[in-house]
Amino acid sequence: MATVAELKEVLKDTLEKRGALGQIKARIRAEVFNALDDQSEPRPSLSHENLLINELIREYLVFNKYKYAASVLTAESGQPEVPLDRDFLVNELNILEDPKSQSV
Repeated sequence: MATVAELKEVLKDTLEKRGALGQIKARIRAEVFNALDDQSEPRPSLSHENLLINELIREYLVFNKYKYAASVLTAESGQPEVPLDRDFLVNELNILEDPKSQSV
């Protein structure tokens, strides 16, 4: 019969193999950050350039399914909750999109 320690180890290994353990840890970090975030302290104003840079980083994080990292970035940076429109980013950054880049 398996011991409690062995069962814990098997459960941990299973969660790691499925990728769930990393997601759980990331979610806990995001929730802790949100709980500790002092909403009464005003954030510095977000410059146009930083807004665009943060949006590109968020797009990267979301594309790679790092949703908890993206939520922490949004909360910490003061980035708007609603992502900027992709067409707006393309126009602001003077990007010429082809079919390959549109799929990313």
